[in-house]
Amino acid sequence: MTTIVRTKDLLENFNLELVAGEEGIHREITTSDISRPGIEMTGYFKYYPKERLQLIGRTEMTYFLDLSPEDQLDRITKLCTDVTPGIVITRGMAVPQIIIDAANNSGVPILHSPRKTTRVISRLTNYLEVKFAPFTAIHGVLVDVYGVGVLITGQSGVGKSETALELVKRGHRLVADDSVEIRQEDYDTLIGNSPPLIEHLLEIRGLGIINVMTLFGAGAVRSNKKISLIIDLEIWDPLKQYDRLGLDEDKMKIMDVDVPKATIPVRPGRNLAVIIEVAAMNFRLKRMGVNAAEEFSERLTDMIKLENDEME
Repeated sequence: MTTIVRTKDLLENFNLELVAGEEGIHREITTSDISRPGIEMTGYFKYYPKERLQLIGRTEMTYFLDLSPEDQLDRITKLCTDVTPGIVITRGMAVPQIIIDAANNSGVPILHSPRKTTRVISRLTNYLEVKFAPFTAIHGVLVDVYGVGVLITGQSGVGKSETALELVKRGHRLVADDSVEIRQEDYDTLIGNSPPLIEHLLEIRGLGIINVMTLFGAGAVRSNKKISLIIDLEIWDPLKQYDRLGLDEDKMKIMDVDVPKATIPVRPGRNLAVIIEVAAMNFRLKRMGVNAAEEFSERLTDMIKLENDEME
Protein backbone atom coordinates (compact mmCIF):
# COMPACT_ATOMS: atom_id res chain seq x y z
CA MET A 1 0.00 0.00 0.00
CA THR A 2 1.42 3.38 -0.99
CA THR A 3 0.86 6.74 0.61
CA ILE A 4 0.81 9.93 -1.44
CA VAL A 5 2.11 13.04 0.29
CA ARG A 6 1.76 16.44 -1.30
CA THR A 7 3.24 19.79 -0.36
CA LYS A 8 -0.18 21.03 0.77
CA ASP A 9 -0.13 18.31 3.46
CA LEU A 10 2.84 20.06 5.08
CA LEU A 11 0.92 23.34 5.11
CA GLU A 12 -2.00 21.62 6.83
CA ASN A 13 0.08 19.83 9.47
CA PHE A 14 2.82 22.30 10.35
CA ASN A 15 3.24 25.95 11.26
CA LEU A 16 4.26 26.91 7.72
CA GLU A 17 3.22 29.93 5.65
CA LEU A 18 2.98 29.80 1.87
CA VAL A 19 4.71 32.91 0.51
CA ALA A 20 5.10 31.99 -3.19
CA GLY A 21 4.54 29.25 -5.76
CA GLU A 22 0.92 28.52 -4.90
CA GLU A 23 0.48 26.66 -8.20
CA GLY A 24 2.74 23.88 -6.94
CA ILE A 25 1.14 22.98 -3.61
CA HIS A 26 -0.25 19.78 -5.17
CA ARG A 27 3.22 18.55 -6.12
CA GLU A 28 4.00 15.08 -4.81
CA ILE A 29 6.75 14.47 -2.24
CA THR A 30 8.32 11.11 -3.07
CA THR A 31 10.98 10.71 -0.38
CA SER A 32 11.44 11.44 3.31
CA ASP A 33 14.93 12.82 2.65
CA ILE A 34 15.30 16.58 3.03
CA SER A 35 18.12 18.43 1.29
CA ARG A 36 20.00 21.55 2.39
CA PRO A 37 21.34 23.02 -0.87
CA GLY A 38 24.67 24.28 0.48
CA ILE A 39 27.00 23.13 -2.28
CA GLU A 40 24.35 24.04 -4.85
CA MET A 41 24.59 27.66 -3.65
CA THR A 42 28.19 27.63 -4.92
CA GLY A 43 26.94 26.70 -8.38
CA TYR A 44 27.55 22.92 -8.33
CA PHE A 45 24.35 21.20 -9.46
CA LYS A 46 25.74 17.95 -10.89
CA TYR A 47 24.21 15.83 -8.12
CA TYR A 48 21.36 18.13 -7.11
CA PRO A 49 18.54 15.97 -5.60
CA LYS A 50 15.80 18.04 -7.21
CA GLU A 51 13.02 15.60 -6.20
CA ARG A 52 13.58 16.29 -2.48
CA LEU A 53 12.11 18.98 -0.29
CA GLN A 54 14.75 21.73 -0.06
CA LEU A 55 15.49 23.58 3.16
CA ILE A 56 17.30 26.91 3.39
CA GLY A 57 18.63 27.84 6.81
CA ARG A 58 20.66 30.79 8.03
CA THR A 59 23.93 29.48 6.53
CA GLU A 60 22.50 28.97 3.04
CA MET A 61 20.60 32.26 3.10
CA THR A 62 23.62 34.26 4.27
CA TYR A 63 25.74 32.80 1.46
CA PHE A 64 22.96 33.44 -1.07
CA LEU A 65 22.62 37.09 -0.06
CA ASP A 66 26.37 37.63 -0.52
CA LEU A 67 26.17 36.55 -4.16
CA SER A 68 25.83 38.98 -7.04
CA PRO A 69 22.32 39.50 -8.45
CA GLU A 70 23.29 37.48 -11.53
CA ASP A 71 24.50 34.54 -9.43
CA GLN A 72 21.47 34.75 -7.17
CA LEU A 73 19.19 34.46 -10.20
CA ASP A 74 21.23 31.55 -11.57
CA ARG A 75 21.15 29.62 -8.28
CA ILE A 76 17.45 30.05 -7.47
CA THR A 77 16.43 29.31 -11.07
CA LYS A 78 18.34 26.02 -10.95
CA LEU A 79 16.93 25.19 -7.50
CA CYS A 80 13.35 25.63 -8.71
CA THR A 81 12.89 22.67 -11.05
CA ASP A 82 9.67 21.22 -12.42
CA VAL A 83 9.72 18.38 -9.85
CA THR A 84 10.97 20.17 -6.74
CA PRO A 85 8.11 19.79 -4.21
CA GLY A 86 8.98 22.92 -2.27
CA ILE A 87 11.58 25.09 -0.57
CA VAL A 88 11.34 25.69 3.17
CA ILE A 89 12.94 28.83 4.59
CA THR A 90 13.44 28.70 8.36
CA ARG A 91 14.08 31.02 11.34
CA GLY A 92 11.50 33.55 10.14
CA MET A 93 14.07 35.02 7.73
CA ALA A 94 12.85 37.51 5.17
CA VAL A 95 12.39 35.93 1.76
CA PRO A 96 14.18 37.94 -0.98
CA GLN A 97 11.99 39.11 -3.84
CA ILE A 98 14.21 37.29 -6.36
CA ILE A 99 13.31 33.97 -4.70
CA ILE A 100 9.60 34.82 -4.66
CA ASP A 101 9.64 35.74 -8.36
CA ALA A 102 11.54 32.59 -9.37
CA ALA A 103 9.20 30.40 -7.31
CA ASN A 104 6.08 31.98 -8.83
CA ASN A 105 7.50 31.56 -12.36
CA SER A 106 8.37 27.87 -11.83
CA GLY A 107 5.46 26.91 -9.56
CA VAL A 108 7.70 25.77 -6.69
CA PRO A 109 6.07 26.49 -3.31
CA ILE A 110 8.06 28.57 -0.85
CA LEU A 111 7.17 27.61 2.72
CA HIS A 112 8.14 29.98 5.51
CA SER A 113 8.79 28.75 9.06
CA PRO A 114 9.51 30.80 12.21
CA ARG A 115 11.30 27.88 13.88
CA LYS A 116 14.98 26.87 14.05
CA THR A 117 16.40 24.90 11.16
CA THR A 118 17.24 21.73 13.13
CA ARG A 119 13.76 21.66 14.68
CA VAL A 120 12.09 22.00 11.27
CA ILE A 121 14.26 19.25 9.74
CA SER A 122 13.53 16.91 12.64
CA ARG A 123 9.77 17.38 12.59
CA LEU A 124 9.41 17.23 8.81
CA THR A 125 11.64 14.15 8.56
CA ASN A 126 9.72 12.32 11.29
CA TYR A 127 6.42 13.16 9.61
CA LEU A 128 7.58 11.99 6.19
CA GLU A 129 9.21 8.81 7.50
CA VAL A 130 5.95 7.81 9.16
CA LYS A 131 4.03 8.54 5.96
CA PHE A 132 6.44 6.54 3.78
CA ALA A 133 6.92 3.64 6.19
CA PRO A 134 6.16 0.16 4.76
CA PHE A 135 2.55 -0.70 5.50
CA THR A 136 0.40 -3.82 5.72
CA ALA A 137 -2.73 -5.11 7.44
CA ILE A 138 -3.22 -8.35 9.40
CA HIS A 139 -6.36 -10.11 10.60
CA GLY A 140 -6.13 -10.17 14.39
CA VAL A 141 -6.51 -8.21 17.62
CA LEU A 142 -3.91 -5.87 19.10
CA VAL A 143 -3.95 -5.28 22.87
CA ASP A 144 -1.60 -3.41 25.21
CA VAL A 145 -0.95 -5.86 28.07
CA TYR A 146 1.29 -4.52 30.87
CA GLY A 147 2.94 -2.22 28.34
CA VAL A 148 3.61 -5.03 25.86
CA GLY A 149 1.92 -4.79 22.46
CA VAL A 150 0.40 -8.27 21.99
CA LEU A 151 -0.97 -9.17 18.55
CA ILE A 152 -3.50 -12.02 18.92
CA THR A 153 -3.92 -14.04 15.73
CA GLY A 154 -5.81 -17.20 14.81
CA GLN A 155 -8.52 -18.48 12.53
CA SER A 156 -11.94 -16.83 12.53
CA GLY A 157 -14.13 -17.88 15.46
CA VAL A 158 -11.28 -19.12 17.67
CA GLY A 159 -12.03 -16.48 20.33
CA LYS A 160 -9.67 -13.57 19.66
CA SER A 161 -12.20 -10.80 20.30
CA GLU A 162 -13.66 -12.53 23.38
CA THR A 163 -10.14 -12.85 24.81
CA ALA A 164 -9.49 -9.18 24.08
CA LEU A 165 -12.73 -8.27 25.88
CA GLU A 166 -11.64 -10.23 28.95
CA LEU A 167 -8.24 -8.50 28.86
CA VAL A 168 -9.94 -5.08 28.69
CA LYS A 169 -12.11 -6.06 31.70
CA ARG A 170 -8.88 -6.90 33.54
CA GLY A 171 -7.53 -3.38 32.97
CA HIS A 172 -5.61 -3.69 29.72
CA ARG A 173 -6.11 -1.57 26.62
CA LEU A 174 -7.53 -2.36 23.21
CA VAL A 175 -5.75 -0.98 20.15
CA ALA A 176 -7.48 -2.76 17.25
CA ASP A 177 -9.94 -5.58 16.61
CA ASP A 178 -10.43 -7.68 13.47
CA SER A 179 -8.02 -5.72 11.23
CA VAL A 180 -4.71 -4.33 12.48
CA GLU A 181 -2.95 -1.77 10.29
CA ILE A 182 0.81 -2.15 10.70
CA ARG A 183 3.57 0.18 9.57
CA GLN A 184 7.29 -0.49 9.87
CA GLU A 185 9.25 2.34 11.45
CA ASP A 186 13.02 2.11 11.26
CA TYR A 187 14.33 -1.39 10.53
CA ASP A 188 13.06 -3.25 13.59
CA THR A 189 9.91 -1.55 14.84
CA LEU A 190 6.30 -2.37 13.96
CA ILE A 191 3.54 0.04 15.00
CA GLY A 192 -0.04 -1.21 14.92
CA ASN A 193 -3.25 0.80 14.90
CA SER A 194 -6.92 0.38 14.04
CA PRO A 195 -8.57 1.44 10.78
CA PRO A 196 -10.59 4.63 11.54
CA LEU A 197 -13.88 2.93 10.65
CA ILE A 198 -13.63 0.34 13.47
CA GLU A 199 -11.53 2.23 16.02
CA HIS A 200 -12.48 1.37 19.65
CA LEU A 201 -14.97 -1.27 18.45
CA LEU A 202 -15.10 -4.99 19.27
CA GLU A 203 -17.20 -7.61 17.50
CA ILE A 204 -18.52 -10.26 19.88
CA ARG A 205 -20.49 -13.07 18.28
CA GLY A 206 -23.98 -13.16 19.77
CA LEU A 207 -23.76 -9.53 20.99
CA GLY A 208 -22.62 -7.74 17.85
CA ILE A 209 -20.54 -4.56 17.82
CA ILE A 210 -19.64 -2.95 21.15
CA ASN A 211 -17.83 0.34 21.77
CA VAL A 212 -15.05 -0.38 24.25
CA MET A 213 -14.34 3.28 25.02
CA THR A 214 -18.02 3.99 25.77
CA LEU A 215 -18.39 0.90 27.96
CA PHE A 216 -15.06 0.94 29.82
CA GLY A 217 -13.79 4.52 29.47
CA ALA A 218 -10.95 6.27 27.67
CA GLY A 219 -8.37 4.34 29.71
CA ALA A 220 -9.44 1.08 28.04
CA VAL A 221 -8.23 2.06 24.56
CA ARG A 222 -5.21 3.53 22.85
CA SER A 223 -4.66 4.66 19.28
CA ASN A 224 -1.46 2.76 18.45
CA LYS A 225 1.13 0.46 19.99
CA LYS A 226 4.46 -1.13 19.12
CA ILE A 227 3.96 -4.84 18.38
CA SER A 228 6.36 -6.85 20.58
CA LEU A 229 4.75 -10.29 20.87
CA ILE A 230 2.42 -12.45 18.78
CA ILE A 231 0.05 -14.95 20.41
CA ASP A 232 -1.42 -17.36 17.88
CA LEU A 233 -4.59 -19.11 19.10
CA GLU A 234 -5.41 -22.45 17.55
CA ILE A 235 -7.95 -25.18 18.26
CA TRP A 236 -6.36 -27.87 20.45
CA ASP A 237 -4.96 -30.71 18.32
CA PRO A 238 -4.45 -33.86 20.46
CA LEU A 239 -1.99 -35.23 17.90
CA LYS A 240 0.25 -32.16 18.00
CA GLN A 241 3.18 -31.73 20.37
CA TYR A 242 3.01 -28.31 22.02
CA ASP A 243 6.00 -26.58 23.62
CA ARG A 244 6.03 -27.35 27.34
CA LEU A 245 9.30 -25.71 28.35
CA GLY A 246 9.54 -22.57 26.26
CA LEU A 247 13.19 -23.07 25.29
CA ASP A 248 12.52 -22.69 21.57
CA GLU A 249 11.38 -19.17 20.69
CA ASP A 250 9.30 -19.15 17.51
CA LYS A 251 9.22 -16.08 15.26
CA MET A 252 6.78 -14.61 12.78
CA LYS A 253 8.04 -12.30 10.03
CA ILE A 254 5.97 -9.20 9.34
CA MET A 255 7.48 -7.19 6.50
CA ASP A 256 11.18 -7.05 7.49
CA VAL A 257 10.78 -7.64 11.22
CA ASP A 258 10.90 -10.98 13.08
CA VAL A 259 8.49 -10.86 16.04
CA PRO A 260 8.54 -13.45 18.89
CA LYS A 261 5.54 -15.75 18.59
CA ALA A 262 3.85 -18.23 20.95
CA THR A 263 1.17 -20.71 19.90
CA ILE A 264 -1.56 -21.23 22.51
CA PRO A 265 -3.93 -24.21 22.02
CA VAL A 266 -7.55 -23.39 22.77
CA ARG A 267 -9.91 -25.79 24.50
CA PRO A 268 -12.71 -25.44 27.08
CA GLY A 269 -11.52 -24.54 30.56
CA ARG A 270 -8.38 -22.63 29.55
CA ASN A 271 -8.36 -19.00 30.70
CA LEU A 272 -6.76 -17.40 27.66
CA ALA A 273 -6.70 -13.89 29.14
CA VAL A 274 -4.64 -15.04 32.13
CA ILE A 275 -2.31 -17.03 29.86
CA ILE A 276 -1.74 -13.96 27.66
CA GLU A 277 -1.11 -11.79 30.72
CA VAL A 278 1.53 -14.26 31.91
CA ALA A 279 3.01 -14.44 28.40
CA ALA A 280 3.37 -10.63 28.36
CA MET A 281 4.97 -10.57 31.82
CA ASN A 282 7.28 -13.45 30.88
CA PHE A 283 8.25 -11.57 27.69
CA ARG A 284 9.23 -8.56 29.78
CA LEU A 285 11.27 -10.75 32.14
CA LYS A 286 13.15 -12.28 29.20
CA ARG A 287 14.01 -8.81 27.95
CA MET A 288 15.41 -8.10 31.42
CA GLY A 289 17.56 -11.24 31.28
CA VAL A 290 15.36 -13.59 33.32
CA ASN A 291 14.44 -16.79 31.45
CA ALA A 292 12.60 -19.40 33.51
CA ALA A 293 12.93 -22.11 30.85
CA GLU A 294 16.70 -21.68 30.64
CA GLU A 295 16.98 -21.64 34.45
CA PHE A 296 15.03 -24.91 34.64
CA SER A 297 17.19 -26.47 31.93
CA GLU A 298 20.36 -25.44 33.79
CA ARG A 299 19.02 -26.84 37.07
CA LEU A 300 18.15 -30.12 35.34
CA THR A 301 21.59 -30.33 33.73
CA ASP A 302 23.30 -29.64 37.07
CA MET A 303 21.16 -32.28 38.82
CA ILE A 304 21.94 -34.92 36.18
CA LYS A 305 25.65 -34.06 36.35
CA LEU A 306 25.58 -34.31 40.16
CA GLU A 307 23.87 -37.73 40.05
CA ASN A 308 26.39 -38.99 37.51
CA ASP A 309 29.27 -37.79 39.71
CA GLU A 310 27.78 -39.59 42.73
CA MET A 311 27.39 -42.82 40.77
CA GLU A 312 31.03 -42.70 39.77
